[in-house]
Amino acid sequence: MSSLRIFTWWFLVGSLMAAAVILIQGGIRDIMLTGEPLWDIKLIELITPIFGGGILGGCIALILNRIRKPDS
Repeated sequence: MSSLRIFTWWFLVGSLMAAAVILIQGGIRDIMLTGEPLWDIKLIELITPIFGGGILGGCIALILNRIRKPDS
């Protein structure tokens, strides 16, 4: 259960960091300034990097936790 908790925490942190990078780079502003409905803009272009950032953060945390914790 500890691994699931670690993965979940770092998944959320990684997702938020990816969303912050997208926000800083102006991706959200571009969506807000377009005149098209939100679903026509392909939200998958935003959801994929955010999800990917979460997966990356969670997997790295699990790997580092495994390296740090010796098998007894």
